[in-house]
Amino acid sequence: MNKTTAKKAGYAAEYIVLVAAIIGVWIVMGSTGKLNPVIMPSPSKVGGTIISLIQSGELLENLGISVVRVLQGYLLASILGIVLGILIGLSNHLDRLTGLLIQLIKPIPPIAWIPLVILWFGIGEGGKIFLIFLGGFFTILINVIDGIRQTDIKLIEVSTSMETPFFKHIFMMVIPSAAPNIFTGLRIGLSSCWMCVVAAELVSSTTGLGYLIMNARQFGKTDIVIVGMLTIGITGKIMDSLLKLAEKLVIRWN
Repeated sequence: MNKTTAKKAGYAAEYIVLVAAIIGVWIVMGSTGKLNPVIMPSPSKVGGTIISLIQSGELLENLGISVVRVLQGYLLASILGIVLGILIGLSNHLDRLTGLLIQLIKPIPPIAWIPLVILWFGIGEGGKIFLIFLGGFFTILINVIDGIRQTDIKLIEVSTSMETPFFKHIFMMVIPSAAPNIFTGLRIGLSSCWMCVVAAELVSSTTGLGYLIMNARQFGKTDIVIVGMLTIGITGKIMDSLLKLAEKLVIRWN
């Protein structure tokens, strides 16, 4: 076993021990009566609920619907965030024009947009995707702008001295230099989109993990709420890991 494999095995063992310790404490506190089973059900109860929801198809169906919504909003946020970020990062004039507007809108939480979203889009899919889009757009945009502005001045000087055509300069110099920031924005933006899916599925929805969680809360089914939360967390982690892998493949020099 080489050092890299051993290191990865060590990391995996640490994660397993941590999860086992959390579950162990959870079991002990539940068995000693320190946790109210209505508020915090036992791991066995949650595990049974996971199996039941998978067997009925309810969990996988709602997961699939939420994943599609997140991907649609996220892809829209990524495309617009990267394109606008590059344009604003390259143009001081455009930066002055958009700076105030971005700073005014960026702090508004997506859930505050729900009344307007219902008026603008009705109760269809468009409003849900728009809320998820808002969750990721500004994070991606700001990181792309910062990455473009942090382009190494030496690269710009070399490109200028070689009289590199403008578009070649952008795609061969500026964007590769900004790639680490762009991927950082993409990863954080994806996480933000998942955080917004519950708010998005509050908009007159009868499907999705957000609906599953909120519906279970109304009926006091804490076990289903926990299952929904765990499903969002695990799915988000898997998607983030895929983005991280893509980053390593694209930015080999970093």
